[in-house]
Amino acid sequence: MQPEPSPHPDQTSIPTPEGTPSMSTENTPGASSEHVAGSSAADLTASPATSTTGQPDGGSLASGAPVTDRPAAPAGESEVVNQGSVQETADGLLPVGRTQPDGEAMLSVRNLKKVYHTDGGDIEAVRNLTFDLPQGELACLVGPSGSGKTTLLKCISGLLAPTSGEVMLHGKKVTGPPKSMAVVFQEYGRSLFPWMRVRDNVELPLKNQGVDKAKRDELVDNALEAVGLAHVPKSYPWQLSGGMQQRVAIARAVAYQPEVLLMDEPFAAVDAQTRADLEDLVRRVWKQLGVSVLFVTHDIDESVYLGQRVIILSSSPTVVQQDVLVDLPDERDQLETRSSQRFSELRHHVYEQIQLAKKGFRPEDSLQAGSGHRG
Repeated sequence: MQPEPSPHPDQTSIPTPEGTPSMSTENTPGASSEHVAGSSAADLTASPATSTTGQPDGGSLASGAPVTDRPAAPAGESEVVNQGSVQETADGLLPVGRTQPDGEAMLSVRNLKKVYHTDGGDIEAVRNLTFDLPQGELACLVGPSGSGKTTLLKCISGLLAPTSGEVMLHGKKVTGPPKSMAVVFQEYGRSLFPWMRVRDNVELPLKNQGVDKAKRDELVDNALEAVGLAHVPKSYPWQLSGGMQQRVAIARAVAYQPEVLLMDEPFAAVDAQTRADLEDLVRRVWKQLGVSVLFVTHDIDESVYLGQRVIILSSSPTVVQQDVLVDLPDERDQLETRSSQRFSELRHHVYEQIQLAKKGFRPEDSLQAGSGHRG
């Protein structure tokens, strides 16, 4: 069972109606724009090439697997000060940033900057972005449309080289797709190979890594069981529903046994009931594996339900607007959790921040305004 999240000393807290501070927020400057990247998450899974040259079209990352060439088809405690850009304590105002001592974070993004060079001029997509993902944490990333979430994931996954700054995994700089990282994208239909059976799709990255057959069989069996697909190993993806196809993509990631799992709006294309089932599946698998998860979503309710923290991005040019600690019980239920008062409070706060972002609010506005408004 995953431990309950606890506030980092640098975080600020949002009081409950009773006055007990229990939700922490923070800000770290950064900027990005996924629209200037020139490719969607679906494009990444469809392209056979892999590139870290800084070109917008990035490369190929098979959903739930490391970067591989696609196989050829057979013939035929403090209150928030002015929306959280600074932390007010007894010692005064301090910059807010979730940075941990070296060695404590599994994944660290440090001063990440990405500039695209186009015929119309340079476009700064990401600017000095900094945050940590501790080992075993499930963090959700939300923001307005076009706020650069996919660009950020491409840099983290090693598909796209940053202009400056760095991504560190276990203290080592990421210069290409790490073997201990897997990605699940939104377009499951374009990340699964229709001519391969379910079992073969899940097994593919293990084959590419040279895992022996006995071990592959064990890992694939366990993965299919974990996602509830042990009864359809010989089916083809096109014979399955959308929700089941996405389970195949998740199973492929699980079988690969990654240390870090990146999920880019994986449930956007499924219906509401299936989405709820898949959300519970992700939390169940996350607890079983102890994997670190960075989950990108546009759905505010989903981010609060799933995450131990919610990283809120501003509108473009993007910065981290707030980093919110989700203090809901570890055991969550779609009915009870979503109907609880605390869930409603957290959802309201995240929604409020998103609306501020859409109106052009930026964390640096707080610094210019001084101590400002208390939230």
